[in-house]
Amino acid sequence: MSFISVFDVLGPNMIGPSSSHTAGAAVIAGLARKLIAPPLKKVAFTLYGSFAKTYHGHGTDRALLGGMLGFSTDDLRIRDSFQIAKERGLDFTFLPNETETDVHPNTVDIRMENDAGQVMEVRGVSLGGGKVKIVRINGVEVDFTGEYSALIVVQWDTPGVVAHITRVLSDHNVNIAFMRLFREAKGHTAYSIIESDGILPQSISAQLLKNPNIRDVMLVQS
Repeated sequence: MSFISVFDVLGPNMIGPSSSHTAGAAVIAGLARKLIAPPLKKVAFTLYGSFAKTYHGHGTDRALLGGMLGFSTDDLRIRDSFQIAKERGLDFTFLPNETETDVHPNTVDIRMENDAGQVMEVRGVSLGGGKVKIVRINGVEVDFTGEYSALIVVQWDTPGVVAHITRVLSDHNVNIAFMRLFREAKGHTAYSIIESDGILPQSISAQLLKNPNIRDVMLVQS
């Protein structure tokens, strides 16, 4: 009788036993890594709810790390993500948090640091069936799924910035599916998230950054 690991392929697009705990976890981490310039030096995962209780047995830890390494949900290397991360020099830690309960049961906070010293903190939620949402970036509540290509603009909450963004989008013939503004507080850091059903041109970043009130631009291609 042959032994079959839980990390063998159980479906056509997934490694592991659970779409929420493995596929969803890999997708969250894959989205998060697109928000910071490579190469990554360190990543810390704080897990809540069901993630915190079962992350090792369900392979959530390997899936999160695999997503951070750029592996898709059906990549067999997820099973060996710990070893691969060590070989690539990526420092990683997992911290289960079972004291904070006022969160979605499949929630993870990801703190990333790259070689340049940039730090990015992202909160993601696994909704089931491999669907996810990013709900927080650097302490600011946001909402995007990664199902569309996304343009994430970090800006000061000041008049004229949104007009500049929409003008640049129009100049690049970007077809907007959704556009939402999230802010820390009036006059402070804000995030404009624009989702498009087409590929976003790389040149859009330089044009947006010509406005001095725009601090950073991130492109997340679907």
